[in-house]
Amino acid sequence: QVQLVESGGGLVQAGGSLRLSCAASGRYASSYAMGWFRQAPGKEREFVAAINWGGSPSNYADSVKGRFTTSRDSAKNTVYLQMNNLKPEDTAVYYCAATLDGPVVEPRRYRNWGRGTQVTVSS
Repeated sequence: QVQLVESGGGLVQAGGSLRLSCAASGRYASSYAMGWFRQAPGKEREFVAAINWGGSPSNYADSVKGRFTTSRDSAKNTVYLQMNNLKPEDTAVYYCAATLDGPVVEPRRYRNWGRGTQVTVSS
């Protein structure tokens, strides 16, 4: 079982940047691929990005390509989501999740989830 804790959310103006962190702990945590998802009020949870613990391959939603980058620090068992040029439509609760299936996009394939961190982008 892997435990995940997100941090780094907050309030930022449009065009600004934030970096989210996801600290993983538990047995075999380094064996999992990690995904980032987000959920805005009244909307379904959607895929944002994912990365293997080896660092590649990674995968991005079209809506964030060129603006968001996910990376990992294996020594710290931590995954990051660097978010640049943020837009109001990026406002959501952001979750990290773990899977043994590689950097897949389907939420149902992720077995462990963090509690989320709020990101709010003002216009």
